Amino acid sequence: MGLMFSQETKAIIECLLFVSREPVSLKTLGQILEMQEADVKVLMEELSEEYNSGLHGINIQVVANGYQMSTRPEFAQYIEKLYKPQNTHGLSKAALETLAIVACKQPVTRAEIEAIRGVKVDSAIGTLVEKNLVKEIGRKEGPGRPMLFGTTPGFLRYFGLKDLNDLPDPEDFARQHGPVEETDAGDEKEI
Repeated sequence: MGLMFSQETKAIIECLLFVSREPVSLKTLGQILEMQEADVKVLMEELSEEYNSGLHGINIQVVANGYQMSTRPEFAQYIEKLYKPQNTHGLSKAALETLAIVACKQPVTRAEIEAIRGVKVDSAIGTLVEKNLVKEIGRKEGPGRPMLFGTTPGFLRYFGLKDLNDLPDPEDFARQHGPVEETDAGDEKEI
């Protein structure tokens, strides 16, 4: 790719990332631009560097093994003023706790999650499946062959993670942030 095409190609990539609701893979960008993935990757690195090094309101992140434009976290307070987010779009404490267990222990059964949380998780699992953060990924060998749950690509997008390796190690997190406070069984009703 000659240098004279680079700015136009970057502009096309910006348009594609801007209009896409999902992360766009190198393969997809390569097909659209009729370029080799290796060349697209070089352009993505240049474009990411341009956005991430200067003072821009948006940046380009690798999320769920694709590229996505996102707002910079330091400007979140202004976006919140514009959109006045509703709590109904978020997750309850019970759902977040359940999601954390699934993310850290996957693949995991409902019974294993309940043993850790100490309460029924039917409602929390239902909410997480409905929001496409958790999915059934198979069955465990053994009596009753219980359903196994794991996270989805939607989980990665929701939390802005490249892949599951970006999750903090639970033990390191506990050492840095102290013990997590215990919850009571009543949390399940918050969903």
